[in-house]
Amino acid sequence: MARTSTEPSGTPDLDQFTHHWQDEADAAFLYRLLAAAEQDLSKRDVYQRLAEVEDRHVQVWADLLAQHGRRPGPHRPTARTRLLAFLGNRFGPGFLLPMLLAEEGREVKGYLDMHRSMRTGVDGRDEALTLARESAEHASTLNAIAGRSGEPWHRTGAGGFLRNVVYGFNDGLTANFGLVAGVLGATGTAQYHSVIVAGVSGLIADALSMGSSGYLAAQSEREVNAHEIAMERDEIALMPEIERDELALIYEAKGMDRDSAHRIATQVMADPERMLAEQVQEELGIAESGTSPFREAWITGLATAIGALIPVLPFFFLSGPTAVVVSFVVSMLSHWLVGAARSVFTGRSVFRSGMDMFVVGLGVAVVGYYVGEWIGRLL
Repeated sequence: MARTSTEPSGTPDLDQFTHHWQDEADAAFLYRLLAAAEQDLSKRDVYQRLAEVEDRHVQVWADLLAQHGRRPGPHRPTARTRLLAFLGNRFGPGFLLPMLLAEEGREVKGYLDMHRSMRTGVDGRDEALTLARESAEHASTLNAIAGRSGEPWHRTGAGGFLRNVVYGFNDGLTANFGLVAGVLGATGTAQYHSVIVAGVSGLIADALSMGSSGYLAAQSEREVNAHEIAMERDEIALMPEIERDELALIYEAKGMDRDSAHRIATQVMADPERMLAEQVQEELGIAESGTSPFREAWITGLATAIGALIPVLPFFFLSGPTAVVVSFVVSMLSHWLVGAARSVFTGRSVFRSGMDMFVVGLGVAVVGYYVGEWIGRLL
């Protein structure tokens, strides 16, 4: 959602307005579904009120679009929204709530980025800040219902076990798939022993490479923390009331009564630097790095090795064209699945993420095969 240019934009981005209109309409649709499925009357009332606020957000973007000659048509939920609705109906509110929480978190970040990227006076800039605040309130409300603390639009500990597994697995699978295809192109299907030797060698090399990269990435975690601290500083400046209330809730969670928590949080808020230090410690949990570089190295390296094993594994048990077909089918399916898993971190649709990786895997196989065939002819 954020612009890549460092210069603030002087013109409104109508495509961005349309994107936010769709997001807000999808959110209202899901909140109503959540309210209909919720048995707890108080929670149901909260979800219904959140849906009504989302309706107002939809109207904000619709009015801005209309002012610039673009009128959105009737709302049609996206494929991802329909999938979430289906899963929510099947598995209940407990499944849908975390998804909506993540969406609200992404909206806060998107609106804050939009506000920063636009010049003062440009249509949409002030609206983006207002909606960032209201989305932050929604996220805090959902956090409380889910029994969580903190702000979901922050991603601390940028590595993380699951993330390292997914990306390590992806790298090993793609790299070794291309290597296996290249060896097949150079030697033909009869030389499956060469595929095994090359595949295992590639597995070891790639696992060691990714493991060392994981180690170095952990050493760079302080840069991620610095970015989160800078973002928290902006939030304190742009959304002081929400940050104060968030800190008061943290104090209450530690056992302080509500009035005292609010009073102390207000006192802390009077000093922005003290407030920043308090939020960094209490909310973001940034102090000493909790990431072990060696842990990052072995997790990433092991995941890479497992991913790299997939294209070569059929050649241990099969031979000739059968081994090639099985390796291709299993590898392409794995590419789609790992692409779908990446959507957890990117916020993109499951299908599009899966198809992106499927196309990447196919491209790697084709290029690897023909390059290998070309080199085989030269030699």
